[in-house]
Amino acid sequence: MISTGTLSRAQGTALCVGAVLGTGVISMPALAAEVAGPASLLAWLALILLSAPLAWTFAALGARHPDGGGVSTYVRLAFGPRAAAAVGWCFYFAVPLGAPAAAAFAGGYVADVVGGGRATVVATFLGVLGVVATMNWFGLQISGRVQLYLTAVLATLLVVAVVAALPHARLANLTPFAPHGWAGVGAAAAILVWGFAGWEAVSSLSGEYRDPRRDVPRATAAAVLVVGVLYLAVAAASVLVLGPAVGDSPAPLADLLAAGIGGPVRAVTAVVAVLLTIGAVNAYLAGASRLGVALARDGALPAGPVRTPRRSLAVVTAGSLVAMLLPISLHTSMLLVTGCFTLVYVLGTAAALRLLPRGWSRRGAGLAFVATLGLLVLNGPPALLSLIVAAGAVAYASRPRRSTSPKIPSPSSSSAGSIAPKPNTNPVESLP
Repeated sequence: MISTGTLSRAQGTALCVGAVLGTGVISMPALAAEVAGPASLLAWLALILLSAPLAWTFAALGARHPDGGGVSTYVRLAFGPRAAAAVGWCFYFAVPLGAPAAAAFAGGYVADVVGGGRATVVATFLGVLGVVATMNWFGLQISGRVQLYLTAVLATLLVVAVVAALPHARLANLTPFAPHGWAGVGAAAAILVWGFAGWEAVSSLSGEYRDPRRDVPRATAAAVLVVGVLYLAVAAASVLVLGPAVGDSPAPLADLLAAGIGGPVRAVTAVVAVLLTIGAVNAYLAGASRLGVALARDGALPAGPVRTPRRSLAVVTAGSLVAMLLPISLHTSMLLVTGCFTLVYVLGTAAALRLLPRGWSRRGAGLAFVATLGLLVLNGPPALLSLIVAAGAVAYASRPRRSTSPKIPSPSSSSAGSIAPKPNTNPVESLP
């Protein structure tokens, strides 16, 4: 099926890489090593292996059912509107909660260079949010092209950092391998979900590809390879080069570059951190702006505030500003967000088991379903937020509705601004 979308395969790959790689590569090596030591590498490897069937599951669904609703659409096709509303809400409301946390990592790098502490972190967040909102206001053709350039430059810089630091690697830094016990590996895996969230975000953009059936799987496969190699390389180099100090580092990538190159590299890594964060937040806001329109179209959100991608973008941007003011720690905020995303994964992979044909795609979906269910348990009490959000969505979707309601066009029919309705854009109506 050829779409009227403007997103090329290369731009789609860049959006995937930006959404998943994002802030994880600048922060997760330190956070994972803090709770698991060198054994955190096992958690990294496990999440990389899990991301392949998970990403492929969403790619297979996106190729067959390209729609701005993303995972929400797949769950609606499989389980009905109430379950779809639960998924949509979990993702849509997790994005503004996660944006300040994502920007906080970049803000830490900037504060490491210029000082200023919390004020610098807040200023960095406002700058990132302003840039991303502006790019998405003018549509995916602009933000997708910018993302392509960002991803190419940042991947090159990460490779340079790893290659330069490797001569300083020491096998002795692998001992003691599990200083916090093997339970630490599970704790690290729960944290690392943050670094691998993103496949569900770009599924909302499947309808924007020029040829979804061909381009979505190929873009996803390329992104899985790039993300896996870069993540494992940076994590391994951080542990082998920095040793026990990696768990205490507020800017592990800066320390890695300093060890490999020397000189005033912290300013460079601060720029890299900001660009990575722009890439991640860009992909999430792009996906959320389309998802909001799809949820309104399907009666899962009030139509007025999110009727078009621009209105939906404004809602998510305003929510991000409010979330910045919440008195919760960064670690707690991360777990709240990953709990919501993990529930999205659980329901999305369960939908895939019903929607995908027999074969390798369905087997991969089964593996991803079992693994994400385990990750939801590992997330612990913060996962309760996802259940509360899901319950609220089900209650809203179950309310009595008028027999007539305003027709909300598909979010994939335009990249910005008001959307001109097109016939038969609802994927449910197009099913045989």
